[in-house]
Amino acid sequence: MSVLTSPRGKVEVVHCRRTESQDIYCIKNLIRKFTQKLFGRLNITYLLEKANLAITLCNDKEEIMAQATFVDYPNWNVSNQDDWVSVFQELDGEIPCTPLNTLFMHLFVAVDEYSVGCCKEIIRAVFKAVPELHFIFLIVPSYMSLGSTLITVFEQVGSIPSLTYDEDFAVHICHRDSHYPQLHIRKARVEDHDDLMPIFLRHDTVLKETYGEYFLAELIEAQDEENHAVVCEVEGVAVGFMSVCSRVNMQLLHECFDLGPFHGLCVPHPDDVLQPLSDISLEGTQDAELSSSSHSFPKIVKERQQHVIPEAMESIQGKIMEEIPAEERLSTVQSGNGSEVEDREKFSQESTVGDTDYYISSLSLLPEETSSFRPIYKGASTAFCIQLFCIEEKYEARSLDFMNFVFSLFPDKSFCIISLPHLTPEFVLIQNFVKIVPFNNCTLGHDLYVFHRAGLLKSIKIRFATLLDTPGIENLVSTLMLNKSILEDLKQYSEARRDPDGTPLKAFVAEVAEQIVGIAVIRDEMDIEYIRSHYNIEDFIYFSYHQQEEHGHLYHFALNPIFQHYTKFFLKEILRLGFKSCLYYPVYPQSREDKFQSSYAHSLTSALHYLVPVRPRRQIVYPLEKLGINAPSKAVSKDALGYALNHTNRKLTLEPKITVNAKIVVVGASSVGISFLETLVFCSHLKFSNLTLISTHGLPGKNLGTEKRKFLASDHCFNDKDYALMSLCSWVNVVVGRMTAIDRAAKHVVVSKEEIVLYDHLILCTGQQYQVPCPTGADISQHPTNREIPSSGKQRYTDQVPGNHFILNDEEDCWKALSWIRNNSILTEGNVIVYGNTIDTYTTVETLLNIGVRGSYIHLVQPPPASTVTCINNYAVESAVEHALRAAGVAIYRDALLAQWNDGQFPDPIRSACFTTPTKPFRLPCSMFFSFCEKNVDYETFKALNDACLVYDGRLVIDANFHTNDIAIRAAGSLTKFSNKYYSDEWTYSSFNSKEIGFQLAAAMLNLFDPTLEPVIEPPADLDQLIPMYKGAKIQGGILPGSYHYLHITKPAIPTPLEVQMAQPNFGSEIVTGDAKNGTYFRIHVNKYRMVETITCLSKEPFPASNYIRLFGQHEQLLNNLCARYDDKLIPDLYSYFMEPWCMALFHDRFIDLRKELRHILTSKEEEDLPSIEQLVHQIEDEEINLKEKPRKYLKRVFQESIYRGLVEKSILDYLQYNRYHLPMYAWPGIV
Repeated sequence: MSVLTSPRGKVEVVHCRRTESQDIYCIKNLIRKFTQKLFGRLNITYLLEKANLAITLCNDKEEIMAQATFVDYPNWNVSNQDDWVSVFQELDGEIPCTPLNTLFMHLFVAVDEYSVGCCKEIIRAVFKAVPELHFIFLIVPSYMSLGSTLITVFEQVGSIPSLTYDEDFAVHICHRDSHYPQLHIRKARVEDHDDLMPIFLRHDTVLKETYGEYFLAELIEAQDEENHAVVCEVEGVAVGFMSVCSRVNMQLLHECFDLGPFHGLCVPHPDDVLQPLSDISLEGTQDAELSSSSHSFPKIVKERQQHVIPEAMESIQGKIMEEIPAEERLSTVQSGNGSEVEDREKFSQESTVGDTDYYISSLSLLPEETSSFRPIYKGASTAFCIQLFCIEEKYEARSLDFMNFVFSLFPDKSFCIISLPHLTPEFVLIQNFVKIVPFNNCTLGHDLYVFHRAGLLKSIKIRFATLLDTPGIENLVSTLMLNKSILEDLKQYSEARRDPDGTPLKAFVAEVAEQIVGIAVIRDEMDIEYIRSHYNIEDFIYFSYHQQEEHGHLYHFALNPIFQHYTKFFLKEILRLGFKSCLYYPVYPQSREDKFQSSYAHSLTSALHYLVPVRPRRQIVYPLEKLGINAPSKAVSKDALGYALNHTNRKLTLEPKITVNAKIVVVGASSVGISFLETLVFCSHLKFSNLTLISTHGLPGKNLGTEKRKFLASDHCFNDKDYALMSLCSWVNVVVGRMTAIDRAAKHVVVSKEEIVLYDHLILCTGQQYQVPCPTGADISQHPTNREIPSSGKQRYTDQVPGNHFILNDEEDCWKALSWIRNNSILTEGNVIVYGNTIDTYTTVETLLNIGVRGSYIHLVQPPPASTVTCINNYAVESAVEHALRAAGVAIYRDALLAQWNDGQFPDPIRSACFTTPTKPFRLPCSMFFSFCEKNVDYETFKALNDACLVYDGRLVIDANFHTNDIAIRAAGSLTKFSNKYYSDEWTYSSFNSKEIGFQLAAAMLNLFDPTLEPVIEPPADLDQLIPMYKGAKIQGGILPGSYHYLHITKPAIPTPLEVQMAQPNFGSEIVTGDAKNGTYFRIHVNKYRMVETITCLSKEPFPASNYIRLFGQHEQLLNNLCARYDDKLIPDLYSYFMEPWCMALFHDRFIDLRKELRHILTSKEEEDLPSIEQLVHQIEDEEINLKEKPRKYLKRVFQESIYRGLVEKSILDYLQYNRYHLPMYAWPGIV
């Protein structure tokens, strides 16, 4: 916040923020004729799309006071955007402008009364936001004066001609020194104590309480050769402090962190042990394995296996920087790059002895016996550490100014390190450091950051690659995965500048002191229509303002980690030099065998975390044959291999991400857990660096087989393609194992009884699983009935689980069962018993029939129902399924309780199973036993929760905000129940849509991390006693016996028999077409408000389930007056009805946005002298208007005669026009 005072004495409190699209209207209103003469006639939207930085200045009422736009190349076309450096260096050789330290002002507007103050405030904000920036140029026609505002910050340095205009243009410059100068750094003195203590105490009082009031003075006095204290000062006052020390516990760092890319921060020594001896002979094989898995960026941690480190994979194998002597130390740059010529010489002249190469340890997953291997470094330490650091918030952006000076204090050291508690918010200084990846078993509560002396060099240059760069690039990528692919693309670029198919190809290198430190390869994005239609890139760009050739496809990116803080600059230069405005980077999924197709190979890139993940778009399933020539183009409708898309553009290159280092551990890969992680990952302005998933089988979606039939029913939250489009493995560490204990005091989870995973926030989403049934033990030779079996409650099976007994809870279990069937001749012989009464029993029976098991060998045994509500809850569907089972020869047994396996003998393997019924018992031969008894919380999970003293009452007890009785532990899903204080035992999270629950859980967590969100207001005490209610549909579907494709969509509700629902007076009406047994059944329930509340489909033919899910919650009139047409017998078949072209817009992912826009039009007051449509409705309800006609007719007439009709029609036509690539079957003005 700053205060501006106008010449007339008026005062405004102002603040700067990034310009947003809604600012455009106000910016246009601030443009004057003088503005147009200075900057030309500009399309503001286009300019903001192509700008690198746009700053808006607002007052405390959020009114726009000023705006400025900055781009990394000159305006007025005084030079090409890729070649302005030479032009400006010729203009004034004393100004060391480079693409790194220079921006150009392309627009400035302000409220006249405050224009001078606004201009200075924005300029200061720009220098603060971009620490590397030293010069801002302003180019105007030479005959124009700058006016009274801009002249206060800019001074003329010369003039240059334009490439397109006849007149010359004056070049004006603004220097950093005048607005936000670099800080003066010096050794600390005792008298600095009084200036510094208020800064320390503002942040923390622990040091004072621990070491006394004068700890800082004592620290300054205690300086020696190993310990130094430095300060930064402004106008003689110390505003920042740093204490550095050369004594570093290297042994601890080597034990806890993988420092291989930096050779352990030690001088290379002949006795260094850098890898297990057994790995040397296996190196080639492991490299091949790595290259096959590097593409999906897996961050998978399997038990007792080595962590996969993307940063290390990308490390260049160049020479380790040796020390820079004190007399040759890096000098502080006062303006621009200052005396960097000397620095570059030192960098290029450093020793390149062969044994000083960076060492990259083998990164493939090691065998168990070598998983605990740690490299041994015998050389002397080359690192010093920062012990204390503090700086006034006003000057925090200049924190890096300390580094030149502190490196000069340790001329024999190459690295500066700092360790921080991982909950410490990321501050400006460490944003320039490289975060080191800890080893898997590291329990240190700190994160380690490293900065190399050479990282201070500002002479980094990005340029196109040449043939002469090949040796340097080969050295750079020599141990990277896919290095051959990089070198092949480089060769192709050198020879032809394009691929054999004609796709333009560009290769860039990053160069420092004539050494290659980075390589990037891009191609033109040739599939941009597919990307636009399948991904929400319009969350980040206005697509129509970008030409097709401006979209680039990033294939390879590698940068020496000591220059990692220049990654965004590298990307920015790629865009500028390549004349691109957007870059896209796909991450393709891995198959089960960890193989990927080479034609999709992209090299692993740590730049991924500087890109933003793009959400995939839900696609319409088109009836292509019915649409004919009105179908979308093949570029839109093709079924391509799905991938996760990452993106950057010019606007994002100078926009920082907020890093969240909190350890967030999710237990359970349920739909709730996956939805939670998805929501966090796709927060584009946040970077969660410590997301961990603990799951028995890792991440789902491994595409385990091509079987069209699934053993388990689906909740339609996620499918294999959804997992591929998210690529959670790029962002989430995965621990494969089972949670066996929680230590709340130490805040860690024990996995598989041995591995420890630390957490700051623990999210429990394990759900419920099918359990091994416990036989009653009844002896059927005594002919008992169910009534004679003593009720022993829910018992847990504790004996050995038979090898041919299967409980299916996820895709891995299904895969194992399918493999067992094929390996044990079950298809040709042997009886299969399916025990249970859930919908999964039906889908499993259908899968068995489909893979070739004869129906007469399948026995469906259903235990006594626990509820009056059946799993399908629709008599017509149940009758059709039962008829199909009997037709297939499947035997059905009802109300049967499992009594014994193998007549009470040793149960492994199961050869027979005995059951009791209400009448007489029976015995079945058995080769394979599937159990789908009632789901429950897994015993090991229960024990872990119970031993941790988390409140458990049948399920884990939580409140309405997902909290357990431990503030650091949240839970959601079917694992949980609401606390008794809510008096809502019938409602649990099982009643709601799992994906929506995961989203709401993440939204509750984001309030802790996202500073852009409004502060959470505590609800009133009475509202705090209510449980949350969610509106998303509950869905189940699958393929039932008889090859019936089944889908059931309903609102969240307490389960009630369908007959009871229909008997209610407020039930509404139902629309049914077709017949269940014929496989043409389609039922829609419309409630009393005429909203679609339930949909049930049973069809012999596959149908577009994702389309039908979009019908839920729509008003029947929106479905082309569904009820009226049905009553008039105009709809014989709902399947055909919803394949007609008119309804495609209903299935469109942005249709909900259109609905919101139309509602906003009808609720807003568009005409001053007339009420809005919503206000009219309220007036009619309150009888404030005496009507002579029916209210509906009156409202329709008002709508037709007012401005609202035109606004609604324009909104709809704009929607169809903008989304015509998805909806070409609609006509709009201009095509007819």
